Amino acid sequence: MISVSIRQERTKDAKAVFSLIQKAFENEEYSDQKEQYLVERLHKSHDFIPELSLVATFNDKIVGYILLSKILIESDTETNQSLAMAPVAVLPEYQGNKIGAQLIEEVHKRATKLGYDSIVLLGHEHYYPRFGYKLASSFEINLPFDVPDENCMAIELQIGALKNVSGTVVYPNEFYE
Repeated sequence: MISVSIRQERTKDAKAVFSLIQKAFENEEYSDQKEQYLVERLHKSHDFIPELSLVATFNDKIVGYILLSKILIESDTETNQSLAMAPVAVLPEYQGNKIGAQLIEEVHKRATKLGYDSIVLLGHEHYYPRFGYKLASSFEINLPFDVPDENCMAIELQIGALKNVSGTVVYPNEFYE
């Protein structure tokens, strides 16, 4: 494990973040290799939360990135706000050093401090449970596209935050462009 500094992304970080995400996902089997374009679109979205767009630096080099953005969970009777984690990215040569874990733990703290109480994600079923993520279906939350249940997860940042929440995630339009 290497200890990184984590800070809010700055406008001048855009090129380094784009390149980092591109490199991090270029060999991912379950990726369309376009996550960097999603981040560019989300930066311009009203669902973008600058305080939850974080970079990890090591020796003044950006080596990791994480983004949470606003989503809704809609049922027939109500709409609840939540956050989507997408993406978490670490430069390939720095993977395996718990940089992603450090980013996830820090973004959880910052989201909680800002008053958000839950996060939904689509990700590796063996990685995210160590941070407290559970199957989204256990909260009666569904994603709007056909993906394996074991890859759809959610976490309550506040105990009981998803207790009476159910429905389908509504992602910002930027996720579909």
